[in-house]
Amino acid sequence: MRKIIGSTSAALAVAVGAALLAPPAAQAAPAYPFADPDPFYAAPADVGARADGDVLASRPVAATGYPTADAWQVKYKSTNSAGAPIAAVTTVLVPRGTPANRPLVSYQPFVNALGLECAPSHQLFTGGLQEAPALNALLARGWAVAVPDHLGPTSAYGAAKLGGRLVLDGVRAAQRLPEAGLGGSPVGLAGYSGGAMATNWAAALAPTYAPELNIVGAAEGGTPVNIGELADRLGGTRSQAFGLGFAAAIGLEREYPTRSPLGDGLNDEGLALRAQMSNMCTDSILGAGAGKSLPDLTNGPGILADPSGRAVMDENSVELYPGVPRTPMFVWHGSADPLVAIGPVQNTVARYCSQGARVQFDVIPGADHGTATMLGAGPAFSYLGDRFAGIPAPSNC
Repeated sequence: MRKIIGSTSAALAVAVGAALLAPPAAQAAPAYPFADPDPFYAAPADVGARADGDVLASRPVAATGYPTADAWQVKYKSTNSAGAPIAAVTTVLVPRGTPANRPLVSYQPFVNALGLECAPSHQLFTGGLQEAPALNALLARGWAVAVPDHLGPTSAYGAAKLGGRLVLDGVRAAQRLPEAGLGGSPVGLAGYSGGAMATNWAAALAPTYAPELNIVGAAEGGTPVNIGELADRLGGTRSQAFGLGFAAAIGLEREYPTRSPLGDGLNDEGLALRAQMSNMCTDSILGAGAGKSLPDLTNGPGILADPSGRAVMDENSVELYPGVPRTPMFVWHGSADPLVAIGPVQNTVARYCSQGARVQFDVIPGADHGTATMLGAGPAFSYLGDRFAGIPAPSNC
């Protein structure tokens, strides 16, 4: 896996985004993305009558870039943070010639975007998904791979708890797709940075939200586990990556429109930038926000102290969620990561260990947020391979 700007700045994106959640009395409408022009993505009229994880529609697609696999896009039912039914999409890749019920890995890319055309189900086949080498490495092991659009149908970048639900319902949908032959497959979860947020949330939610899934292991690295901590430490800092943080604020506002009306906390420059970014992918977002800061775009101080904004941050901070994963976990982190502090990750792992979880926590000496991506991927995939093989999970709790 090559170093990419999306992984190195995802933590800053969430931090600055969370910092911008400052609801005053009046409310402004969120800046939602343009609807996807492909009717496949639209929710059917009866979506509310379906169970979470039910397949709403599916279609085979050409597996461009994945020459050993057959591929399907699967539309499925899930639930957003307000409890409303939504239609989501995952892409399922199955190596040709492998038996039924081979291992299935749900891989969560770090998606730093607001436009629906930036979703993995599009970028997988256009060359835009920079984690494609990781997917081919998984397929080469004979494993099936599900890649969910874990930001959901409004590209709610930063809404990590939603991402966890979408991962679990995406696994359900992949296993309910008859032609994929995955109904009895053991399941692994994997992701880095923004993808690790969705992965960790999926592992933590699974015991109560999807207890029927046979999740044998989860591997995650560089995980932002506490959005409020990131906001306090990094919010407002001028940076070339500020655009990603602002995009996270827009995404969180989309998921919590009545609790986080971002627009009312912005000055004219902030409102203009929000409108400009609302359909952008990562590179364009970075260019539009380069060198800006929170004070440049907001009306006044006190944003981080707002109780409603804090509640949204806490709701999406897995460190503060009382549930504990029951699947074994491999967690890795760079010791020199300036973006995602290691302390909250250590605290989260310690809590999991104290409540009986089996966690292998590897700290990579000298690695920052970007280099840890590559250095941890190989051990992470080997860890999942051992879980699929039935080898007892190690733990250094």
